[in-house]
Amino acid sequence: MAPVLAFDIETIPDIGGLRQLNGLDPTLCDDEVAELAFQQRRATTGNDFLQLHLQRVVVIACVLRHGKDLRVWSLAEPEQGEGEIIQRFFDGIEKFSPQIVSWNGGGFDLPVLHYRSLVHRVEAPRYWDLGDGDYPDSRDFRWNNYINRYHTRHLDLMDLLALYQPRASVPLDELARLCGLPGKLGMDGSKVWTAWQQGRIAEIRDYCETDALNTYLVSVGFRLLRGEISRDEHDQELAFVRGEIERSGKQHWREFLSAWPEGCQ
Repeated sequence: MAPVLAFDIETIPDIGGLRQLNGLDPTLCDDEVAELAFQQRRATTGNDFLQLHLQRVVVIACVLRHGKDLRVWSLAEPEQGEGEIIQRFFDGIEKFSPQIVSWNGGGFDLPVLHYRSLVHRVEAPRYWDLGDGDYPDSRDFRWNNYINRYHTRHLDLMDLLALYQPRASVPLDELARLCGLPGKLGMDGSKVWTAWQQGRIAEIRDYCETDALNTYLVSVGFRLLRGEISRDEHDQELAFVRGEIERSGKQHWREFLSAWPEGCQ
């Protein structure tokens, strides 16, 4: 099986960018800057979801299935700044050329990464290869690349399962739980900014990692659905993942396993 990289990002308001674009009083605190931006969005759209270029990436969680190995990790502040986080994510794509798997990655995660990559002068030639690059297999990317919505080098499960109809999209949490998987544990994207202000960075990181793993596990079910693997191979893969995260011993994985009863395959 070719390498598979399931991923998820978490973001907060780009306070520095909001100050710059709006010429705000430097005495305003970060919370006041964010609240002003939320109020402006509510006045125009009815909700406080900021435009994608104003989303600052603080965590990218990854699940890499490659050969006989499964690795789950996250790139996050404060260990790295936003530019380094994004660059290291695309460096992984440069190294492995994996199939990347997301839930609404085409609608949120990747556009955010595109805009923020420009801000930080990130380099990602493999990701942007459309068949005209300098790689030996570049020609293959003309027919299957990361950018085209209908290619599978980036598999946006939410988009594909909804047949590209926004009204048919469903939340990852609900579908995962219907499939017998843990779903979200104690946090969702709407709570990230509050958690960040309270210094709960590790909790954001753990939450993002569990979302990435939920995405990977749903993708295993999708591989069964489309006939790529057998039912036995599906069950073996889920058992393998369970065994790998059991060995980590980390608290958020213990909670994940407790919400994923043995036998829920």
